[in-house]
Amino acid sequence: MQTYNRPLQAVAIVLACLAGFIDAVAFLDVGGFFVSFMSGNSTRLGVGLATHPYAAMIAGALILAFVLGVMTGSLAGALAGAHRRPAVLAVVAALLGLSLLLHLNLGPGWKLTCSLPLALAMGAVNATFERNGEVSFGVTYMTGALVKLGQRLFQALSGGAPLGWLPHLLLWAGLASGAWAGAWTYSQFGYLALAAAVGLVAVLTVAVALIDRAERRQSTATV
Repeated sequence: MQTYNRPLQAVAIVLACLAGFIDAVAFLDVGGFFVSFMSGNSTRLGVGLATHPYAAMIAGALILAFVLGVMTGSLAGALAGAHRRPAVLAVVAALLGLSLLLHLNLGPGWKLTCSLPLALAMGAVNATFERNGEVSFGVTYMTGALVKLGQRLFQALSGGAPLGWLPHLLLWAGLASGAWAGAWTYSQFGYLALAAAVGLVAVLTVAVALIDRAERRQSTATV
């Protein structure tokens, strides 16, 4: 994460917050399943196969949607070239909007159907920070960030960079605070809470386009 400039680090933290927000909305709406935390769904898949086949089917469908979302985000980024990050975020915004439209048109009885575009979006958003075909770090899952946090804290205590752990802490805190915000907003507005997420991604798409343009201009100026 430290290899990115400060504005992009801020974008990563906001995206982690977004992931927590959406995961909390889906968790409450679908009933204990996740659209960004696939480790949790993998556990639910295994437990469901042993005890509750229908739960295993839900978990499996969400995992598949997430993987397809990663592929979709990577494809959008590859096609967009230099405008990869805004293109990925535009796809994410469209998928979130699709989920909200499905809910408004199909009603609350189609919870799994409405949640699948959310899992697609959460898979796709990880391609925002992709380099050379590999995701630099995840913004929808925090196990890696917590491992890095522990490593950087140890290094700081051992004479290394004193604040090298801070970006990883902020990334985790973004997801945790987003989950709180998503749960509270869902308790007040139900599935319409997603409208706030769609608006946030739209704003981020524009912001990232401006950041990338400034980055390209700076690179050109230094050549």
